[in-house]
Amino acid sequence: MRALFPGSFDPVTQGHQDVLRRAARLFDEVVVCVMVNANKTGRFPVEERLERLRAAAADFGNVTVDSHTGGLLVDYCRQAGIGVVVRGVRGVADLDYEMPMARMNRELAGVETLFIAADPTLAHISSTLVTTMSRQDRVPNDDTSEPVPAGGGAAAGS
Repeated sequence: MRALFPGSFDPVTQGHQDVLRRAARLFDEVVVCVMVNANKTGRFPVEERLERLRAAAADFGNVTVDSHTGGLLVDYCRQAGIGVVVRGVRGVADLDYEMPMARMNRELAGVETLFIAADPTLAHISSTLVTTMSRQDRVPNDDTSEPVPAGGGAAAGS
């Protein structure tokens, strides 16, 4: 069974990497796909996000990296023959945001959504937080998620 793990991945975080690792264990193939969110201003160009995702997925033989910058997620799923979308959720706010989209994806194209609960040690990390911290020359550290100087942790990239 193939699954799609979509997101803006701007930047790729430790939480994204954790969801990808766990999804790779559950499915025969996972396509991690950079999608453009019209409500967000991208910090990194799509090609850089793809490079960071390729690095994050390097250890998984069943993960491919792609992008879809125009059209709906269900259009990509139809085209690629994918029937399941994987979404990481950190808490109730994420679930409230994701549920209407999951219902619409199912209604429009029969695409199911599998929610993976965030690892509690990573649940506080978001791309927005990483971006904000990096603007202050600080990003979460891989081991402790304590702030360290920019470039010192892999939360913002490979």
